[in-house]
Amino acid sequence: MPNYGIETGVKGMLPWRWALDRLTKTRNYFLITVRGDGRPHMMPVWGVWMDNRFYFSTGKTSVKARNLSKNANCVLSTGDAEEVVIAEGTAGTVSDKAVLKKFGAAYRKKYDFDVLGMREPIFAIRPRVAFGQIEKTFPRTATRWKL
Repeated sequence: MPNYGIETGVKGMLPWRWALDRLTKTRNYFLITVRGDGRPHMMPVWGVWMDNRFYFSTGKTSVKARNLSKNANCVLSTGDAEEVVIAEGTAGTVSDKAVLKKFGAAYRKKYDFDVLGMREPIFAIRPRVAFGQIEKTFPRTATRWKL
């Protein structure tokens, strides 16, 4: 990041466990998908981080679902900009019954809601790269992870 004063060494970088804590405990996330004409689309979502992926549900006719069916590239952000994790990756639908069952149980525990009862698609985001930053210590702690 030229001209931001970011440290070039590894001292002070955030550990991956810091990112996992935020990805797991966040209640409200932001998901950015890409429309067919290239315009971004951002919406808040609920979801669960498990097994190195982010799982969420959306209506099969939602803009998110339509966008992801044409372009799997997306960005996920935790909801707190003061201590944020941003993950770039690709999303696809989940059909594995064991994974769906595990996701449903984790979602119910986190949100007290039966997301599987809605019978809408479940997506999993497989991140390629993630960024973490703490606003107050940004130049020292800005971190990028390749996943």
